[in-house]
Amino acid sequence: MGKIVTPIEVRYQETDQMGVVYHANYLVWFEIGRTKFVESLGLSYAAMETENVVSPVIDAQLTYKSPIRYGEKAFVETWLEDYDGLRTVYGYHVLNEHQQIAVSGMTKHVIVKKDTFRPISLRRAFPDWHRAYMMHLEGES
Repeated sequence: MGKIVTPIEVRYQETDQMGVVYHANYLVWFEIGRTKFVESLGLSYAAMETENVVSPVIDAQLTYKSPIRYGEKAFVETWLEDYDGLRTVYGYHVLNEHQQIAVSGMTKHVIVKKDTFRPISLRRAFPDWHRAYMMHLEGES
């Protein structure tokens, strides 16, 4: 399973009074990494949305190991953890400038019709996504 590493600029407004990145901002960084991961497979969330389909997070888990501070370099490592044709699970490590894991986590997604929020099968609605995910999980991408 290949991983994509995305550099993150740690902005001052992302820190709290302790001078460390505020915990909720790691979810934003996960999204940045996830978007870059999807794009690395030749896919596009924007193209999916033109079909009136979106991909909400239905579960998120984060484990904080060490703080990242303003001015430090950070990187989000993203990979496809699991996929079953309906649900997609992405894994993440936020690495500090010494390549040590500062935060680890996962997000689980489904795709839904934007107007009804009814889940639909990624396998059926977007076979190109399904193929790319299956190839990635099998180590062929």
